[in-house]
Amino acid sequence: MRGVWRELSDLVLPVSCAGCGRPRTELCAACGAAVHGAPARRVRPSPRPPGLPPVYAAAPYENAVRAVLLAHKERGALGLAGALGRALAGCVRAGTGRPGGPGPLLLIPVPSARSATAARGHDPVRRIAAAAARDLRRTGLPARLVPVLRQRRTVLDQAGLGARRRRANLAGALELTAGGERLIRHGRVILVDDLLTTGSTLAEAARAVGEGLGADRGAARRATFRAVVVAASPSAFETNRN
Repeated sequence: MRGVWRELSDLVLPVSCAGCGRPRTELCAACGAAVHGAPARRVRPSPRPPGLPPVYAAAPYENAVRAVLLAHKERGALGLAGALGRALAGCVRAGTGRPGGPGPLLLIPVPSARSATAARGHDPVRRIAAAAARDLRRTGLPARLVPVLRQRRTVLDQAGLGARRRRANLAGALELTAGGERLIRHGRVILVDDLLTTGSTLAEAARAVGEGLGADRGAARRATFRAVVVAASPSAFETNRN
């Protein structure tokens, strides 16, 4: 219900750009270009956690991009999902190419904790992954949202944790939902998150999906997994230049 009221309020209340504060627009052209206007690039956190698949990001997590992501995630600016989904779709194209691969693109969002979803009134990663799937289908790519991951135990708030503590905090925290293996048996797995910092979350997601597929099949499929994020820490972009 909270999400419904937010969407209704967006229609009737004055808005300003989530990126720069310019009045009378939820996202101005300049900030929109910062989010999804540049070619997506492969990014690499350092150190790279074991099991992390190749990750593609649309922009560094700074300035307008940071403000837009936070507005959508924490302040319920749900109208921004389209622009963020467009950024993710560009990352999918960069990581997988045009049609012709083995099966549909299966966009698997990293799940939010139930408490976080309840507090925010929405699941931000699932929402932008759905927007990305729609954008991809409009351009002829067979993509669909497949929310088959769930948390199987409580994890600590990741804020303030270093790379090693994040890996320990997330180890074994995710699993496939009942019937999830059947839904992703055929197709190209694309793990989706909004932000990459240390890569621990996406590495755990890859482990959970691969384990859910079974030892032999999971090991073979993990080699073809890709991951996409709207933004990555600036250092991950800098590492990619070297």
